Amino acid sequence: QILLVESGGGLVQPGGSLRLSCVVSGFNLRYYSIGWFRQAPGKEREGISCISDTGGSSNYADSVKGRFTISKDNAKNTAYLQMNSLKPEDTAVYYCAAHRTGTDVLPPLTWKFNFWGQGTQVTISS
Repeated sequence: QILLVESGGGLVQPGGSLRLSCVVSGFNLRYYSIGWFRQAPGKEREGISCISDTGGSSNYADSVKGRFTISKDNAKNTAYLQMNSLKPEDTAVYYCAAHRTGTDVLPPLTWKFNFWGQGTQVTISS
């Protein structure tokens, strides 16, 4: 059974940091690209970052570029999203997703990923 489980969300003050984790099971992460998405209340889901299967390539939405860093540890079957300098507008449910795109193929932020986690809430507020 393929599972993706996000964790690490919570309530943080503006300017703070969080690291989200996405633990996958049922498949080998070394063959899959990962995407992080978020959805705020009343808004459409937004792709914010993707990383290729090898971890050698990544991309970011303009809204998070320079503040967020995506990574993956294939040995631990875990992907991460380090979020720094958080803003109230970063408040959303964050989801990780996986897709077997091919060796070192970096999916765009609009890619239709096959497998999804259940999400973790991130709230930025003072």
